[in-house]
Amino acid sequence: MSFVVSRAGKTRVNTSCASVSPVFARSLLGLLVATAVLQAPLALAADEETLTVEASADATADMPTATDSKKAYVAPVSFSGTKMALSPRQIPQTTTVMTKQRIQDQDLETIGDVMSHATGITKNAIDTDRVSYYSRGFLISNFVFDGIPTTIDPIWNFGDSGIDAAIYDRVEVVRGANGLMTGVGNPGAAVNMVRKHADSRELTGNLSALYGSWDKQRYVGDVSTPLNEEGTVRARAVAGYQDNNSFLDRYKYDKKFLYTVLDADLTDSTTLSLGWEFQNSHTRNPTWGGWPTWFSDGTRTDYDRRFNAAPDWAYSDMESSKIFLDLTQRFDSGWAVRLNGTHSKTTFDSKLGYPWGYPDKETGEGVIAFGGWNKGTRNMDSVDLYANGPFELFGREHELVVGGAYSKQHNFYYNAQSSITAADIGNYNNWDGNITEGTWSPWTLYQSDYIRQKSFYSAARISLADPLMLVAGARYTEWRANGSSANTVQDDVTPYAGLIYDINDNYSAYVSYTGIFQPQTTRDADKNFLKPTTGKNYEAGVKGDWMNSRLTAALSVFRIEQENLGVSTGAFIPGTSEYAYQNLKGTVSRGVELEVNGAITDNWNMMFGASRFIAEDKDGISVNPDQPRTTLKLFTSYRLPFLQDLTVGGGVNWQNSTWWSGDVPAGATRPEQSSFALVSLFSRYQVTKDLSVQANVNNLFDKEYYDYLNTYGVYGEPRSFSVQANYQF
Repeated sequence: MSFVVSRAGKTRVNTSCASVSPVFARSLLGLLVATAVLQAPLALAADEETLTVEASADATADMPTATDSKKAYVAPVSFSGTKMALSPRQIPQTTTVMTKQRIQDQDLETIGDVMSHATGITKNAIDTDRVSYYSRGFLISNFVFDGIPTTIDPIWNFGDSGIDAAIYDRVEVVRGANGLMTGVGNPGAAVNMVRKHADSRELTGNLSALYGSWDKQRYVGDVSTPLNEEGTVRARAVAGYQDNNSFLDRYKYDKKFLYTVLDADLTDSTTLSLGWEFQNSHTRNPTWGGWPTWFSDGTRTDYDRRFNAAPDWAYSDMESSKIFLDLTQRFDSGWAVRLNGTHSKTTFDSKLGYPWGYPDKETGEGVIAFGGWNKGTRNMDSVDLYANGPFELFGREHELVVGGAYSKQHNFYYNAQSSITAADIGNYNNWDGNITEGTWSPWTLYQSDYIRQKSFYSAARISLADPLMLVAGARYTEWRANGSSANTVQDDVTPYAGLIYDINDNYSAYVSYTGIFQPQTTRDADKNFLKPTTGKNYEAGVKGDWMNSRLTAALSVFRIEQENLGVSTGAFIPGTSEYAYQNLKGTVSRGVELEVNGAITDNWNMMFGASRFIAEDKDGISVNPDQPRTTLKLFTSYRLPFLQDLTVGGGVNWQNSTWWSGDVPAGATRPEQSSFALVSLFSRYQVTKDLSVQANVNNLFDKEYYDYLNTYGVYGEPRSFSVQANYQF
């Protein structure tokens, strides 16, 4: 995933803390935070020879931030898509910004949680730890960390969906193709995660403690402090720990994370950010796949939601470290140059068991298992350098962005395998995970690849007339893969163009076009890598805002045309545990989206999102039919006028029916899931100026549903609750 460190990512905390801010206390805390900020990158750099730099798209430090309003569900500006600060009405694509307030109200603790509640986004939880996300029928592989793209390989599990959201100020989702920002990528969506920054010139912070279902405990601290009297050098640290069981028997998870950042105003026009983030997680008894969908006679199984298909020797450990640097120089002309660099290292070590087969309904016999012991590392170095600013032409003022980026990603994986026989498992109806590991094969290098990407890009915002604006640009990308699985060089120019017409003070209409270019790392049944996906993305819509942009709305229609779209066949590549993929010709996705987001009144925030699409290949066959074609998402919060300290709210996520298109055993029917809705509630009470308590309930009516369903099934989470206390100083 990629994110950009930007001044627009600031979060202002206005609470005064004179009683706890003597110079000595402030300096002592500042010294501790600064030590963590400065020492952590050195520790990581000592482990790796390469340090790279990442660039972001925020040119002006004085631009209003996406979370200027502490209680906002709306971001006044976004830099995703073009690296220019544009209001929602100026972006010729549909965008959703999940603000800090929205994340807090819904208790969204991971990036995966955040994405699950964004308009038009659906998910596939193919087991307990691996989760993929889709938009407009297509897999989302474009993850951007403070503007730096990272390609996520769905084959391996680096725990990306479990990245903790506490370190981010907001998450920006741009639906549709976004090659101008990401270089390569599919047309589902691009997800940009914007980190928190040390923007407070006085000592501020927040401490929280949460307890929830299945013995869940979560503790998070977030502290900011100036490091000098002038406040020109500031530090911030976010740290947390979580421990929980699950509705699944025997499952246990814990993680710890730390984020530190140092922000400095080197001069009146020069700013520097240096930071480090770290996360470590341990999972015991995680699943690889799920429970069998059918019995041997073709009838459907009906396992209890507590059923855990993992053997009791299964585990999954993950660790990620990242250092980043952001340097911005502003000029009196209004231009700015920004350098953004990052180095990241992510590792995993997992020992898993994959059940396979259809058990006899009476005896439970007939299930075997494959053991997979996998270790992998993903190293990534990225640098992005760009300039942007205003210029005049034909008596009108315009804006230009020009830049270049380079990234190098090294992925390597080691694998050992074992086989567990049906006799070892016995009666699967009595499964408790207590089986042998089998005999492990010697360790082998399964895959080692270098992926290098260099890009040059430019975009402009052209004022054609007072009501008419053109946003246009292009990006040249060279994508090079070398290693055990591929040796190829592919390049392409991705165009981008959009027209925005201001109908009046509240409404705008737009049309846009974007090219699609996506090299593929998946393979067919003969172990050959698929050809790149290419195509076109068309979109048109109407946007509106009211109440000084505190309430926004967007209605859009889209059409996506793709060639060589890779989709899973549902079968393994012979001799491997890797799914085979195939290219589809003439794939078209078309649909409509609606989103209303923001403040209805001073006390009432609301988000409503609706999405409907149809995705088919040239023969009229549905593409990815396991993804719902229609989704509705609603969430609202209301502060009671007669009891201002109490805020209540809730929401509902609804999706239509889905089905799986793969082969089924003789006598069986294809697995289907009916439409369903998940209802949530929340309330928060402000006990004092600094202390609040909050309660959340998810899946209020305890709906039984599937997060994944094909030859095996994965249940979604039952009803759960949490209560938390938050202390702000």
